[in-house]
Amino acid sequence: MTTNIDQNQLAHGQGSSADRPLALITGVGRTVGIGAGIARRLAASGWDIAFTYWTPYDDRMSWGRETGATEVISQSLAEHGAATTAIEADLADPDTPVRVFDEVEQRLGSVTALVMSHCESVDSGLLDTTVESFDRHFAVNARATWLLIREFGRRFAAEHGTGRIVSLTSDHTVGNLPYGASKGAMDRITLAAAHELAHLGATANAINPGPVDTGWMPEDVREHCVRSTPLGRLGTPQDTAHLVDFLCSREGQWINGQLLMSNGGLA
Repeated sequence: MTTNIDQNQLAHGQGSSADRPLALITGVGRTVGIGAGIARRLAASGWDIAFTYWTPYDDRMSWGRETGATEVISQSLAEHGAATTAIEADLADPDTPVRVFDEVEQRLGSVTALVMSHCESVDSGLLDTTVESFDRHFAVNARATWLLIREFGRRFAAEHGTGRIVSLTSDHTVGNLPYGASKGAMDRITLAAAHELAHLGATANAINPGPVDTGWMPEDVREHCVRSTPLGRLGTPQDTAHLVDFLCSREGQWINGQLLMSNGGLA
């Protein structure tokens, strides 16, 4: 069992509010991350929020674990009136998506929007990527996306036309082969859902947010990205969150089956 539920993470309420739809957001492990930005924006727009995180991934990365992040994020969502729960979930385990949905339904109710901002991302290229790393990237970025979408499709019970699926992708492959390749597979899986789940009235879109510095960028990369972007700045989690918020709204229903570039015109 690799999905751990902390009973104390339910920060507000004992179930999803009758007038608030429920979004499940994956990859919300750090307060400065894109996932956390999306969660806060949706909570402010009237959504209840279930989110997943996986601290062993942060432990392996240069930024390290952010102690207390889930509590801080949960509190910020509750301040917007959202019922929320946090689930530690190893998405490399193929059994995890079912367990996550089971726990979310038990705690907050049925999921209306699935937003996938989780990832495995370890820099390596054609010559130095290991088989283990390649397989882990595809397990997390591609297979888990498929299994989460499949579970969403099996369980969706909200009003026809209200269902939303959004994934966050990347087109970076040079020197980042397993990440970019597995994200490309994620795109295809997500866009297929726009058609295969049409009977549910659920839309599905992928967003490429471009370079967003959440603590991973060395200075030379930062400077290059700023120079290459017409507005002369990097993307922020809020930039991505506003687009997700629109796609999840009723006004965003007509955008479907699209790979959306939200990168400030990065060349």
